[in-house]
Amino acid sequence: MSAVPLRNSKAAVSDIRTVSVLGATGSIGDSTMDLLRGARDRYQVEALTANSNVQALAKLAKEFGARFAAVADPARLAELKDALAGTRTECGAGESAVIEAAARPADWVMAAVSGAAGLKPALAAVDRGATVALANKECLVCAGDFFMQRAAKAGACILPADSEHNALFQALGSGNREELVRVIITASGGPFRTWAIADIEQATLAQALKHPNWSMGQKITIDSASMMNKGLEVIEASYLFALAPDEIDVLVHPQSIIHGMVEFSDRSVVAQLGAPDMRTPIAHCLGWPDRINGPAAKLDLAKIGQLTFEAPDFDRFPALRLAYDSLRTGRGATTVYNAANEVAVAAFIAGKIRFGAIARLVEATIEAWIRAGNLAPLTSADDAIAVDHNARNKAATLLPQIALKAS
Repeated sequence: MSAVPLRNSKAAVSDIRTVSVLGATGSIGDSTMDLLRGARDRYQVEALTANSNVQALAKLAKEFGARFAAVADPARLAELKDALAGTRTECGAGESAVIEAAARPADWVMAAVSGAAGLKPALAAVDRGATVALANKECLVCAGDFFMQRAAKAGACILPADSEHNALFQALGSGNREELVRVIITASGGPFRTWAIADIEQATLAQALKHPNWSMGQKITIDSASMMNKGLEVIEASYLFALAPDEIDVLVHPQSIIHGMVEFSDRSVVAQLGAPDMRTPIAHCLGWPDRINGPAAKLDLAKIGQLTFEAPDFDRFPALRLAYDSLRTGRGATTVYNAANEVAVAAFIAGKIRFGAIARLVEATIEAWIRAGNLAPLTSADDAIAVDHNARNKAATLLPQIALKAS
């Protein structure tokens, strides 16, 4: 039984739904809190967490009357307690406190803690059978097999909060799994969609951060420019919906209006459309199985005028090819893919490598990992975190030689 409901299935929703937001001060958390702000009569905040932004966390906890607030940085506990003095909000700090926040009895949990640090908290929510809106890529890219198995075993409901996966989730409700032919994930193409290979190689940080459609954090914006982010989404879709790599296609769609499509056996193609605003998929998750009012702009197709599409170019954007390769390899290869990319992006931001070297470092790390005979099934969060840690170390050792190589 899948942890993702692939067909429309109404479930009873209480008048007041309790929610927890893991990563409340990040971009996804900010969008989630904005939606909660507009529907105070429907939601009660149980727990909020942040990485280190104590003041923003405390402000949100006061505004929403959160019962528990946790900061991941253990050194900031005293500051958090001071900021919440005189309130009824309990405080915690460190990894265990973030996990406690996820384990508290909320009906619905937004899992938006970035990086491998988000895996154990998300599993804590999954293991008690909660409805989990998943915005953390690492849960699936690094630990997809056992994460979804744990969710199914616990009876947890996983709702995809990424725009593309949420689009697929909505479109998949139009048919049964056995009727599915393929899913299509759309990509804007990023700022380098029409650039030549030589120009992409030399792209600057400022150029990589000029995304044409979406306003996102620095890391994900750079991933979008390399199409590494789309590769991560292919991997996520495979684990989330139990799809083979050949059942997932990517289509470049510069307007970012169609976010995902599903083709069925009768050749009907069902698409989900919307303005490029993360509050739309989050609102879908927050209201599911019903729908709530969302603040995103009304879609005006007449004003947009046209929607265009292109096939992805695997030569100019090798990161996308590497995602499919690592997915087919399995046994931790996708974990290595993600970890090496994080090292590569950090090196690019620091000016240590060219933009074009990001994908080369990822490929070199995966190849070295395979040659060393490290591939093995991942059966626990600790397994995934260990592979992630070791892959980062391997990528760091390969970084100097990759930096010296020309494209």
